[in-house]
Amino acid sequence: MSFQDRPARLAMSQGAPLPEREFLGIPFAALDPPNVARLLGERPAADPFVYVATPNAHHLVLLHRRVDGFAFGLSHAWLLLCDSRVLAHIGRLLFGQRLPVVTGSDLTLHLLRDVIGPEDGITVIGGNDHLRDQLAAQFGLRRIALYSPPQGFSRDPAELTRCVDFVRDHPARFVFLACGAPQSEVLAAHLAQAGGATGVGLCIGASLLFATGQLKRAPRIWQALSLEWLYRLLQEPGRLTRRLWRAQLPVLTIAAAAWLWQHASPAGGGQAHASLLDRPSA
Repeated sequence: MSFQDRPARLAMSQGAPLPEREFLGIPFAALDPPNVARLLGERPAADPFVYVATPNAHHLVLLHRRVDGFAFGLSHAWLLLCDSRVLAHIGRLLFGQRLPVVTGSDLTLHLLRDVIGPEDGITVIGGNDHLRDQLAAQFGLRRIALYSPPQGFSRDPAELTRCVDFVRDHPARFVFLACGAPQSEVLAAHLAQAGGATGVGLCIGASLLFATGQLKRAPRIWQALSLEWLYRLLQEPGRLTRRLWRAQLPVLTIAAAAWLWQHASPAGGGQAHASLLDRPSA
């Protein structure tokens, strides 16, 4: 499925299309952080389930490599938010695109501090009892339901069904899908297709760990300089060096190929943003 096949209702808000800006094949929402927060905060908790995904450089590489289930997961999202200042810089410098950056970590912290009330139901897929206790203690939340599926659950139909049933059985205003890419996005798409769930799902990776202080974010100056990735690399060199080399640096090659595609095409810029799903694999 390509993004052009998304159900029309997923790109609508109160009857009006949400503005989008396509970049490297992904239709990012052209909304700044305050407007995203307002949109999510105003959505009734009992409305049918929709979800937000926050693609970054790593996600774009997964999409380009056609990792099983990832295109399916992204293509059913209600909102796709750019979670990468590096992607935003590439978009501006190579293509003249201005992508609003809305990081999953910032959005999650804002929702916990300023939008979610003590009696609002939230459901978390991923994490553990310690995470649940920290969320309750730090943000005064009284209605937290948490289920931690096993690693690789998105490839197990029975486990996917258990996760879908858990979310349905625990109606919530927000559903935090904290189980990593592409598992979070695959589960979110199954929830949207299955029906019966409510609220807004958020595919937010490790954002709850940052919000509760279990992982430390880069200082603001590092974030402003688009060096948060370097800060995290210095904190966890063993785990993140391999991920950076194999999963994130290739985005530069993808962007360069798109730039060459754009300038070699007789049609000009229109070809630069053709869906990655429609191009030959690298």
